[in-house]
Amino acid sequence: MAVLDRSELEASPLADLHAIADQLGLEGFRRLRKAELIDAILGEPSDGGSSDSAPGNGASADDAPANGASADADAEEPAGETPPAEGARKRPTSRGRRSRRAPAGDGARDSEEREERSDKPDGPDKQAGPAKPDRLAEGVVELLGNGSAFLRVNPPEASDEDVYISAAQVRRCELVSGDRVTGPLRTPRRSERYSSLIRVETINGTPAGEVSEGTRYDERPVAYPSERLALNGGDATLEAIEWLTPFGRGSRAVIAGPARAGKTEILRRLLGALAGREGLEVTLVLAGVRPEEIAEWGEGPVQPATTLSFAASADAQGQAVEHAIETAKRTAARGGDALVLIDTLDGLHPHAARAVLASARNLRDGGSLTILATATGPFGGETTVIALDPALAGSGGPPLDLAASGTLRAELLVGEEGATAIAQARASAISSQT
Repeated sequence: MAVLDRSELEASPLADLHAIADQLGLEGFRRLRKAELIDAILGEPSDGGSSDSAPGNGASADDAPANGASADADAEEPAGETPPAEGARKRPTSRGRRSRRAPAGDGARDSEEREERSDKPDGPDKQAGPAKPDRLAEGVVELLGNGSAFLRVNPPEASDEDVYISAAQVRRCELVSGDRVTGPLRTPRRSERYSSLIRVETINGTPAGEVSEGTRYDERPVAYPSERLALNGGDATLEAIEWLTPFGRGSRAVIAGPARAGKTEILRRLLGALAGREGLEVTLVLAGVRPEEIAEWGEGPVQPATTLSFAASADAQGQAVEHAIETAKRTAARGGDALVLIDTLDGLHPHAARAVLASARNLRDGGSLTILATATGPFGGETTVIALDPALAGSGGPPLDLAASGTLRAELLVGEEGATAIAQARASAISSQT
């Protein structure tokens, strides 16, 4: 394994440097600034460093995780999955003092580390040393809402033998739910419940490095949607959408209309029609909705991946939506079909909303990412606009405003005859308004 040089370390995020330091057995590395941490990893003297930063006996840079093949297993903990750090407690020291109560997490470990060194002033903690993997893990990835994941060893059931995968590794290796992954694991520390994956070695039987070397999602050739997503019959509004404002795999569709036009209700019906579709990975994101709507969505067929009310900032809403989109991109890049439903884009910054919509595409050499979102009006660039007329919302019939609706290249989805019928219906709607 190649020795990391200074330029590679300086270009790495702090979380990755922590992972390398952890593998080298460096003590107190979380207290070091980035420059001091790099010096310690390379075994070079640092004016601002401390004697505790030297590598442990037998450690070398070759023991560090391969650059690009692993990520910090402790950078992010799974929400609700890991108990508070057990080291965060008061206990007397050899000097008769009691340590301050430390918060759970890394701060607790650092506090206890300092306390233990005060008991052993003549040298480092004899029990501290580099974490060594004791076995390989193999299982199926299940993504969590915070970006990290678990490797389920007995899928789909969760168990205490499951292995935690950090969000950094998920992003770097572009993992998606359902991937079969192997790699060495580190046994839990005192403050942890689960073992952690040190690095991803194979993904679906292929070396992780080869999987991540593919062409970037945004650089792949795309085509207009050509496979229509059929909706279940029996609902007049859904039938009207299916044939008059059709959308397909890879469409970027916006359900547009003023307040109380029924946008959320239409999106809820579409979710009911598309949930459980074989070969379609469905994700629901609630950003900027009413608190009462969050409860209603929770009773539906797909649990929301993120729930933010309209009280959340535009940046927070944008980050939540972006996270779901990034996960869907990885699914599409692997050849799968992803569908993300968003209620709503109104709370995002306009450029962020356009960036979200631009992510939807039908990849020529891969899968597809379809986006269905609600908004007050179109942003531009949509392949399908489903415009609603509030005057028709309570009429009992389809509340579509055909004059303001439309689908680009509709003939690819419903054929030439279907496209002609759509054009005639829109022309009739326009003439009736004049």
